[in-house]
Amino acid sequence: MADVNPIKDFIAGGFGGVCLVFAGHPLDTIKVRLQTQPTPPPGQAPKFAGAWDCARQTVMKEGFRGLYKGMAAPIVGVSPMFAVCFFGFGLGKKLQAGEKTNAELSYIQLWNAGMLAGVFTTVIMAPGERIKCLLQIQADAGSKKYAGPVDCAKQLYREGGIRSVYRGTALTLMRDVPASGMYFMSYEILQRKLTPEGKTRKDMSVGRTLFAGGMAGVFNWMVAIAPDTLKSRFQTAPAGKYSGVGDVLRHLVREEGPQALFKGVAPIMVRAFPANAACFLGYEMCMKFLDWLAPGW
Repeated sequence: MADVNPIKDFIAGGFGGVCLVFAGHPLDTIKVRLQTQPTPPPGQAPKFAGAWDCARQTVMKEGFRGLYKGMAAPIVGVSPMFAVCFFGFGLGKKLQAGEKTNAELSYIQLWNAGMLAGVFTTVIMAPGERIKCLLQIQADAGSKKYAGPVDCAKQLYREGGIRSVYRGTALTLMRDVPASGMYFMSYEILQRKLTPEGKTRKDMSVGRTLFAGGMAGVFNWMVAIAPDTLKSRFQTAPAGKYSGVGDVLRHLVREEGPQALFKGVAPIMVRAFPANAACFLGYEMCMKFLDWLAPGW
């Protein structure tokens, strides 16, 4: 197995992450608004009838720019986050392989390496997710509390210190560790299956890379959607509303039923394929460019 190059991983992973955000943020906004819309009084319809209705209302009230609200926070965190994520996966593979540098890892080993990547990214991901969610839903509150991501971070810190900024870290871990394991494992498996006989993954066509990356995103969200709903609720709730992870789950299931755990599943699954296809294509293309630019680096 080739040595991990943290600089190449940083550049390629960061570029892939930026591609992901640009491709998928509008549907992420819809997902968060569906997950956090208030429970309607008995006999009344919910604010949004579904993903399409949420998109329509957002564009009518806020224009297309409304779909990109909160994007600055993930963009700022994306390069280091995906750098750490891809570096963590590469390091995890290297640790799993041990002395067998050319060994092909098992599916379980790939899963373990992916979970390590999820642990690495949480430090960056948790505050960025909290800020993003608060900015995405503030238009529905009727007043603009935060001027932007920096202002949001400052206000959160003033109100509750670093704990407020990192609120929801445990739920972010619960979402990202198993989901990252599924993400990278499924991508690597599909890469193996789709690589033409006698060729290497560097010979993969753009179409096959897009398919492998897109499906990895779908498999990732199949694991992540329920804890992501809990995370969004917890991170956007007023301070003191929930005592912890279990309390969020109890309230949600008691008030709206188990199906509420999967609110926003339609837009996130529609988003998952193109966004993650763009991410992995950006990563692979950037790595090829870096290998061409500095083959011995």
